[in-house]
Amino acid sequence: MGSVQIQCTRCKNVFRDRAGRLQDGYSRQCPSCEVVLFFAEDSQHPFIKRAMRNARKARKEMREAGAAGLAAPEPRAAQSRSFAGRTRSAGRED
Repeated sequence: MGSVQIQCTRCKNVFRDRAGRLQDGYSRQCPSCEVVLFFAEDSQHPFIKRAMRNARKARKEMREAGAAGLAAPEPRAAQSRSFAGRTRSAGRED
């Protein structure tokens, strides 16, 4: 959920950008019509407002997931079936 959908104010085409980038003062060019979109918290355009709101929400969810990941211990990676019975020997004699 690291990206947000953005609808162009001119051509109405939908494209994606990372939520971390979409902050106050960020500008991005539409990939289809090449108009420059300026992202501001106090924008009057509903497409820009929606993108900024979704980006804020996505950044919050990523922060919460990161905090929960630090609090909980990581589970050990599951071993494949072919590796499950093998153990590493201390010394090997040839």
